[in-house]
Amino acid sequence: MNEAAPPSSASIVRPATDPARRTLLRAGTLVLLLGAQQIARGAGIVAVRVWPAQDYSRVTIESDRKLVARQFFVATPPRLAVDIDGLDLDSSLRELVAKVKPDDPNIAGIRVGQYAPGVVRLVVDLKQAALPQVFSLEPVAAYRHRLVFDLYPEQATDPLEALIAERLRDPTAPVATAPALPPMAAAAPSTDPLEELIARHSARGEAPPQGLPLPVPAKPPVASAPSPAPVPSTPARPPAPAVARATDRLIIVALDPGHGGEDPGAIGPAGTREKDVVLKVALLLRDRINATTVGGNPMRAFLTRDRDFFVPLATRVEKARRVQADLFVSIHADAFTNPAARGASVFALSEGGASSSAARWLANKENQADLIGGVNVGGQDRHVQRVLLDMSTTAQINDSLKLGSVLLGEIGGMAKLHKPRVEQAGFAVLKAPDIPSVLVETAFISNPEEESRLRSAAYQEQLADALMRGITRYFAKNPPLARSRTV
Repeated sequence: MNEAAPPSSASIVRPATDPARRTLLRAGTLVLLLGAQQIARGAGIVAVRVWPAQDYSRVTIESDRKLVARQFFVATPPRLAVDIDGLDLDSSLRELVAKVKPDDPNIAGIRVGQYAPGVVRLVVDLKQAALPQVFSLEPVAAYRHRLVFDLYPEQATDPLEALIAERLRDPTAPVATAPALPPMAAAAPSTDPLEELIARHSARGEAPPQGLPLPVPAKPPVASAPSPAPVPSTPARPPAPAVARATDRLIIVALDPGHGGEDPGAIGPAGTREKDVVLKVALLLRDRINATTVGGNPMRAFLTRDRDFFVPLATRVEKARRVQADLFVSIHADAFTNPAARGASVFALSEGGASSSAARWLANKENQADLIGGVNVGGQDRHVQRVLLDMSTTAQINDSLKLGSVLLGEIGGMAKLHKPRVEQAGFAVLKAPDIPSVLVETAFISNPEEESRLRSAAYQEQLADALMRGITRYFAKNPPLARSRTV
């Protein structure tokens, strides 16, 4: 029998001695019964995820091919309905129902059903009026095609008002004054395997691996600012209760735990995710900042994310500016293809080229976070974003170098440094024009030994302590300027 021809009923029921032949015949019959178009229609679901946060909640459907969706928003009661073509309801889609947690600030529940052959309807019931965005993302990194629902509350909380309200709600909480600080340890120079690898490939006329840029003439190193003298100690006395007054100058430090949500950041050999480690360090640092005063003024930490969700790079900058932050500290954990790379680093923005090829490579890698985390390009005002990120000033960079110098010195007192000076490159997240901003690479998570340290609660506490000392040192020599809003 010609196997390419439609099999007769006799050919199906006739006993066959070859099991493989019998399976092939049955498969061919199934194709003819369903039709090639029917089989091609169904996309395979790779994963479904829900990322809840106060800022917005995200729902992601990852599939092996691009999905086409039509959305309908109903205001009363608030809910988003999305019809997705090329899908048949399966267990993966049903998992979305159980992934919504009771404490999700925006999503009350999700319902899914087979609306029509090859069309799945998904309904997201909301807890409040929302501004939904539905968009697709092309495959990138470890992800396949993604259909994303971002659900923003219609009435967003003013973050500065929230910080002020927090201050006024708890006027009697004891606040520690900045303690006397020991001198900073001198940093010993170290060999940079990143620079060595780049140089070796350049000498052989080869392109650097994995997108490393060719070496460029390094700018003259910027002299690090001298560390401030230790603050004189005072006799111990019980801390006076903090009283909220209209004259209080609230000092705000924006902490930016890198990556988050769809973007895990770098992943260590043992599976440690950068986004998890840096969030833990940021939360520890937040507690220290909130319990400290500088020059009699209370401090408050503002986190660009306080849980596991994705924040676009430009949004991180906007958030810091909305709260009129006095400092911006972005916290990361570095990674490189060579596991021998090790040590902490501190980076400031560069007006021109990067201070080293490795700094440029790292900035390019960090600036790709939006591609992995997933930004709705159609929902952005690209002109506004571009202007915001091109407004950086020489004064901001100089202040950032001062901040970076004291932070680097404090980290060098408790951990190995990758470079003994603050480096510079074009990090998008450091481009707030009016806020001293630095990016701290706490260690190389790709180094097994340093990954183990980053997982340690004791080491995370030491990092938070070092960063706190550096911030206090900076303000001791560079008091924050007056602002229109005080408490």
